[in-house]
Amino acid sequence: QVQLVESRGGLVQPGGSLRLSCAASRMVFSIYTMGWYRQAPGKQRELVSTMTSNGITNYADSVKGRFTISRDSAKNTVYLQMNSLKPEDTAVYYCNAYRTASGYEYDYWGQGTQVTVSS
Repeated sequence: QVQLVESRGGLVQPGGSLRLSCAASRMVFSIYTMGWYRQAPGKQRELVSTMTSNGITNYADSVKGRFTISRDSAKNTVYLQMNSLKPEDTAVYYCNAYRTASGYEYDYWGQGTQVTVSS
């Protein structure tokens, strides 16, 4: 069973920074697209950022220039560095691992971690 374990989020002041990490286990980390999604109260889950197995990144327009995704295959870990945080970044953040093979989808989620941006 694939496991994705996110680091604890927290309360951050507007303009502050926070780094999330997600440790993956029981999977071949290097072949998955790893991503971060978030869900604010009353809203649908939305994409924040993804990084493919060969390092291609994608960001939501709302976080471009402020958030950076990275991955460390030696540690089977994906990171999300969040800078210049805004109150609207408040959400539960979820780690995701995804790949397709032979017509099958492999789609795994972490348990989520709360990030609150408030003064």
